[in-house]
Amino acid sequence: MGLPKIDMPLFETKIVSSGEVIKYRPFTVKEEKILLIAQETQESDQIVLAMKQIITNCCQGDINAEDLPMFDLEYLLLQIRAKSVNNTLSFTVTDPDTQDPVECEIDIENIKLDVPEGHTKFITVDDDTQLVMGYPKLEQVNDFLSIANPDVNQGEVLFDVMLGCIDSVVVGDEVQYLKDFSKDEVDSFLGSLPGEATVALKSFFETMPQLSYTLEYTNTNGDEKTMVLKGTESFFL
Repeated sequence: MGLPKIDMPLFETKIVSSGEVIKYRPFTVKEEKILLIAQETQESDQIVLAMKQIITNCCQGDINAEDLPMFDLEYLLLQIRAKSVNNTLSFTVTDPDTQDPVECEIDIENIKLDVPEGHTKFITVDDDTQLVMGYPKLEQVNDFLSIANPDVNQGEVLFDVMLGCIDSVVVGDEVQYLKDFSKDEVDSFLGSLPGEATVALKSFFETMPQLSYTLEYTNTNGDEKTMVLKGTESFFL
């Protein structure tokens, strides 16, 4: 007689960016090993790849991790992790004043998706023209992480990430998708944007939704402190 096949329970959650309800299962020993190996490397790009693999394996239906914004990937992984292990995350942060380690335990249910007030995907260029932004997906995130490489042109990478996140241009009643134009045409268009639009583009990236948790603790000097934890680096590294 062969070894038994273990049935995994299914749970439902909502994709934040679209509101779509999906089903997922807890991760197995195989997926837990993928995440642990990536965490041991302390490299952001390996964590991102592990997140993609686990979500692809555990989520049912027509879900493509490559097409999800980074905050959706982070949120989904937290939901999967909560059903696979428990609701508690344990990790260490460094107090900025004493430089001493601070041991943390937080409830996943208390980690919220922070959407700053005033954040918008629409950037006004002039009275007739708007840019419609999309959130960075895995491809853009991996490009952004490459900035740490000293051999990479940081300005060029940042420009390409920005370019990859502009979904379309609305001119009056007409919608023009940047994917339908050549890179030279898009570069020329972006180069002609007024300074106000560039400021708004920077604001879009600075205020994007991200996982957030306010940690309260007492440091070794006896001081009551708070620290805001955000994003992949805080919860998965």
